[in-house]
Amino acid sequence: MTALSVLVVEDDAMLATSLTEMLEDMGYNVCAIAATEDGAVSEAARCKPGLLIVDEQLREGSGASAVARILRAGSIPCIFMSGARRDPTRPGAIMLQKPFHGKDLARAIRHVVGSADTPATLTPAPAYRVPHG
Repeated sequence: MTALSVLVVEDDAMLATSLTEMLEDMGYNVCAIAATEDGAVSEAARCKPGLLIVDEQLREGSGASAVARILRAGSIPCIFMSGARRDPTRPGAIMLQKPFHGKDLARAIRHVVGSADTPATLTPAPAYRVPHG
């Protein structure tokens, strides 16, 4: 069984590295890290991830726009992250409020994907914020 492939879209290099380590410790394979909207779209086409974890606001472009462009090619579960307190821009999206703990990330992943051995398909779910703590 192969690990779920994850594309991390985060423009803060330290946060991207920390998130990558957290995901790898959970047994996931981070196929790429992108820091821009265009980079995210390119990396998604290249590595065909089973999950997107996306910072909603990027210095170059928008995480929400990147996801919209990526999803034109097919359905992929997505978790948004934001340091700002707000609801996700995409109906049914999961929003992690930064900073968050590994258990919050694991819960969000289970919610959008199920276990790592389940096929990765986006199923609409009520928008909610995973609380910090």
